[in-house]
Amino acid sequence: MARQRKLYAWLCDHSVACFVLLTVSFLVFGKLSFDLIHLFSANADYLLDNGWIGLMEGGLQQLLELLATSCGAMIAYLLFKLCENALVERLRHRQNE
Repeated sequence: MARQRKLYAWLCDHSVACFVLLTVSFLVFGKLSFDLIHLFSANADYLLDNGWIGLMEGGLQQLLELLATSCGAMIAYLLFKLCENALVERLRHRQNE
């Protein structure tokens, strides 16, 4: 818990680095999540049409890769929200001074 607070405090103290990290995480999230719903749908159709053979011919591997991509996109989104929150916190404290 203390490590998360230190990271958050560091992000609040270094607004330029936080903004750069926010931008990078936004781009990573966009890249990873682009067309993800369509790919999941196509994979599900393939697996439903081909059954066990579809699983053995790469459908399961593709499904696992899509799940890993989804997890990566979610991590990028959470990092984006953390940076966003840190920047808003810094702006709020600046306005109160």
